[in-house]
Amino acid sequence: MAQRVIVTGGAGYIGSHCVKRLGKLGYHILTIDNLSNGNKWAVLSGELKVVDLADTVTVKEIISSFNPHAVIHFAASIIVPESLQNPIKYYKNNTENSLNLLKILSELNIKNFIFSSTAAVYGIPEIVPVTEDAPLNPINPYGRSKMMTELIIQDISNAYGLKYTSLRYFNVAGADPEGKLGQAYRESTHLITRALKTAKGEFPYLEIYGTDYQTPDGTCIRDYIHVSDLAEAHIVALNSLLNNGESDVFNCGYGHGYSVKEVISVAKKVTGIDFKVIESDRRPGDPPQLIADCSKIKKKLNWQPRYNDLEFIIKTAWEWEKKR
Repeated sequence: MAQRVIVTGGAGYIGSHCVKRLGKLGYHILTIDNLSNGNKWAVLSGELKVVDLADTVTVKEIISSFNPHAVIHFAASIIVPESLQNPIKYYKNNTENSLNLLKILSELNIKNFIFSSTAAVYGIPEIVPVTEDAPLNPINPYGRSKMMTELIIQDISNAYGLKYTSLRYFNVAGADPEGKLGQAYRESTHLITRALKTAKGEFPYLEIYGTDYQTPDGTCIRDYIHVSDLAEAHIVALNSLLNNGESDVFNCGYGHGYSVKEVISVAKKVTGIDFKVIESDRRPGDPPQLIADCSKIKKKLNWQPRYNDLEFIIKTAWEWEKKR
């Protein structure tokens, strides 16, 4: 009999790619999403229930009747500058609503939980590539809201026997290689998406925030992971938990980075469009480099990424953008 998995935020960018993969593997899936950032059309497998995690009565009824073997929790607000302007939204949606969900799972004795965390929990790491045991020192409300949730998960695990995996994402990019899914946020804040939208003419120019960092070309360096490889990381984490694996935390990246200027250069190559770029001042709180040490997830869960290639990542995103 197919195992049942609930996916919160499964109508969003990363969640929808995971739902698609779960469906192909034969899982029985139920997505819970309030559609604030997600889209109904993006849920390609299973059933969708449109509800907010703040509505604990309805959410508990849904989870109780579905009786999942595991819950994968993507639902969150994710825009760093917005978190600085509106921290209450982030603590409510990311931390309080996660606590609501975890309380329901403990009451229903549901034991397997996968959490979407972020490299933002590290803040500006002293050592790069950053390992999972690096100090947690987030520098914005988004990162702090995720760190707080990680700590809550650990405490609930210790008290109630919850088995969990927290996956700390680095810079997620690209689109479904089959062309069925991709980024569809109301507001485009990711570098690759903004670059491609600039190539399409949706923005007059692309801004580079800071060119005086201590990096080879002066711009920030980030570790970009293809969204389908990240979806696969959730699958290996799920399989581990369902087979009595231990609770753990894993970085999800490729272990090497590209600068902002390198990304722009590849975006221009892929699109064939020499779009306008202007240089601006640094944004507050941008680490010069953020690169994952992802050896742990490869070793412990046998995660094997397939799309570790910046040009391929940008090509899939460009094919998606051209369709939109």
